[in-house]
Amino acid sequence: MPKMVNKGLLLIISSPSGAGKTTICKKLINEVDDIDLSVSVTTRKKRKDEIEGKHYFFKNEDDFKMLLKENKFLEHANVFGCLYGTLKKEVVSKINKGIDVIVDIDWQGTRQIEKQLPEYVVKVFILPPSMKELENRLGKRASENKKNFKKRMSEAKKEISHYKEYDFVIVNNDLQLAVDQIKIILFSERLRRCRQLTLNNTIEKLI
Repeated sequence: MPKMVNKGLLLIISSPSGAGKTTICKKLINEVDDIDLSVSVTTRKKRKDEIEGKHYFFKNEDDFKMLLKENKFLEHANVFGCLYGTLKKEVVSKINKGIDVIVDIDWQGTRQIEKQLPEYVVKVFILPPSMKELENRLGKRASENKKNFKKRMSEAKKEISHYKEYDFVIVNNDLQLAVDQIKIILFSERLRRCRQLTLNNTIEKLI
């Protein structure tokens, strides 16, 4: 039987800072075929070890605003004074090639994307095992003053409050288990009738 041909999906993964979202996304990319991470546009300065087109598309503020004016983004946000955006063309071209796209984003970006591509979106929210554990994880990050730490915790609680907007919720108590659970979601979603592009041909041969 010929290999099944699928339309890609848009896997949105959200979590409060410190819940393990970035690590989970990297492991999914390494462990699953036909999946890629969305590359965002940003106005922040390129770091020494970053590669254009792999980590980000680096633009100046005028170029970013031109892309925004031309409606090129699925979503965009201002984060600590730097602009970030997910290119519509970048995501849709991969989906049309049968490649699933992971977008690592917050609840506000999720809402923006869902308005534009609702039929492709699968939303997963990652929770920490406890607030105590989240405090430990955030506390081990780059040294910050008490005020910044409290702000991070406040933002984390706000992010968690939007968990009901997601299709699936996973508690990251064990990293590999969390990754495996997302794989189950991903493989199941790939089997949805609407995503199986060659299904009609298969059915015609059967009946």
